[in-house]
Amino acid sequence: MVLGDGMSRLRDLRKKRKYTQMKMQMLTGIDQSDYSKIESGKRYYSFEQCRKIALALGTSMDYLAGLTDVEEPYPRRDATS
Repeated sequence: MVLGDGMSRLRDLRKKRKYTQMKMQMLTGIDQSDYSKIESGKRYYSFEQCRKIALALGTSMDYLAGLTDVEEPYPRRDATS
């Protein structure tokens, strides 16, 4: 993951959605202090944490990682199939 670009995307999306770090804690289950460290680049997130953050922010893991510039999430597969 590109630390600088990915972390700024994370912060920018959160602010765009008008979410606080405490709101992100509620949505993801990631402790606010850990989330703050992730957002500031002092800590990496796990695959599962990235997945939860992407779902909470309505984006893709690829966007958070800087692998695409498309902010919208990919179409989700049908959970019943």
